[in-house]
Amino acid sequence: MSCKKPELLMPAGNLEILKIAVLFGADAVYIGGDMYGLRAKAHNFSYEEMRKAVDFAHEYGKKVYVTANITAHNEDMPGIEEYFKELDSIKPDALIISDPGVFLTARRICPDIDIHISTQSNNVNYETFRFWYMQGAVRVVTARELSIEEIAGIRKNIPDELEIETFIHGAMCISYSGRCLLSNYFTGRDANLGECTHPCRWKYYVMEEKRPGEYIPVEENERGTYIFNSKDLCMIEHIPDLCRAGINSFKVEGRMKTALYVAGVCRVYRMAIDDYYTDEKLYEKRIPYYKEELEKGTYRQYTTGFFYGKPTHEAQIYDSNTYIRNYVYLGMINGSNDEGLYGFEQKNKFSVGDEIEIMRNDGQIYKVSVLKMKDDAGCDIESCPHPGRQIFIDVGMKLNKYDLMRKKEY
Repeated sequence: MSCKKPELLMPAGNLEILKIAVLFGADAVYIGGDMYGLRAKAHNFSYEEMRKAVDFAHEYGKKVYVTANITAHNEDMPGIEEYFKELDSIKPDALIISDPGVFLTARRICPDIDIHISTQSNNVNYETFRFWYMQGAVRVVTARELSIEEIAGIRKNIPDELEIETFIHGAMCISYSGRCLLSNYFTGRDANLGECTHPCRWKYYVMEEKRPGEYIPVEENERGTYIFNSKDLCMIEHIPDLCRAGINSFKVEGRMKTALYVAGVCRVYRMAIDDYYTDEKLYEKRIPYYKEELEKGTYRQYTTGFFYGKPTHEAQIYDSNTYIRNYVYLGMINGSNDEGLYGFEQKNKFSVGDEIEIMRNDGQIYKVSVLKMKDDAGCDIESCPHPGRQIFIDVGMKLNKYDLMRKKEY
């Protein structure tokens, strides 16, 4: 191996998902508070939830990083100061920041908390990395527009102790390092203040100025075209290249994704990284399995992004803006009742007699049949059609807290 085993950094939009990420193999988790991160539509964490998140992660020897990566305006600064005072009492392991003014505020108010420089800062050369290192940053996230070769070049020209973090899986933004104005222009919701409406996933037509209402497809296709709609990034087949480039942290996108998505992706990358550092031939042998497991989650076809050169037209999806979804998330086991049935909060409908899969944080997957189901009043039911209810089931085997349930869609 040419570098130390990299950190696996997973996203979490709420406390439940953070626990799943920690238990399914993440070395660190990044989260957002109620304000000042770039995922305002995610559930995000209250002050008390953030404290619980940090305590839970630290109990397992894992880290928590908090995003504060908006492009701040004058009116944001007093609130940011108060927010950092709260964070200083919680003591997450790092703050993820893009704005220089926010950076200076964090250094002043949270001097004992590490600072990571967000990909939103357009970090594309080694002098930029050196600049942030001289200001006191301990890690810089590469811009998504960099190739493996460019990242390796940065590694050779920066201090060994300055860490490199890179996105290796998840949704890709069509705009340069995520700096998009389309959402603000079309809807008044600013992507750089955490309120992106994802206009890159919309269908577009051309309309001639003097012919209002006459829409011309951008491409000759009866379904229209999604001209900004990128495939999702996936580097599961290229772990060796990422390691040889000197990347310290492998980052997965997805603070708005489900527990099932986070668990599935985390489990696969944990396995792949560990396999590679155990035996490179084992890793190579299991690549088809990794790919198969990733495709059981939600995704938009896969691309390697900019890692091997500028993407071509083949990195775009032109006929759909929807995710491929082969499995549906049913819920997570949260305990048991006096009858020995296992409880969970229902996410999607399933029925007695259905074959489902149990995902366990040790990497095992069990196929079982639903033998019995009761509602929260203790009444037998044949199916659970209403999401959000507490349901109890028997699947013929002992279940553990935090086991996840999924069902194949046919």
